[in-house]
Order: sequence, then structure tokens, then C-alpha cells
Amino acid sequence: MFTEIAALWAYLRARVDLAGGWNERGTVVEKVILTAIFAALAIAVGAIIVAKVTTKANSINLN
Repeated sequence: MFTEIAALWAYLRARVDLAGGWNERGTVVEKVILTAIFAALAIAVGAIIVAKVTTKANSINLN
């Protein structure tokens, strides 16, 4: 999935460069969007880890 996003982003940047360049205000938006994507991925990975650890802990027999 990440490779598709990277390819799409490279394509969009190339199109913007052909259209007249990229202004500095656009880089702020880019950084905010990338930060939000990475934060969402980190939350998803954390949720998966918590679910796996919880499942494993619940399967331990304490008798």
C-alpha cells in the first residue's frame, strides 16, 4: 500500500512541477497530510499489537 501512495505522490509532484512549480505553502499541507497518515498507521499498528497481546493474555490458564 505504501508503494502505491509513494508512486501517486511522485506523480502528483511531477504534474505540479510541470504546471509551474510548487510554492512553500504547499509543503506545509504536504507535511500535515503525511503526519496524519503516519499517525493513523501508528495507531492502527498499536491497536493490532494490543489486540494480539490481550488475546494471548486471556488464553493463559491460571488454574
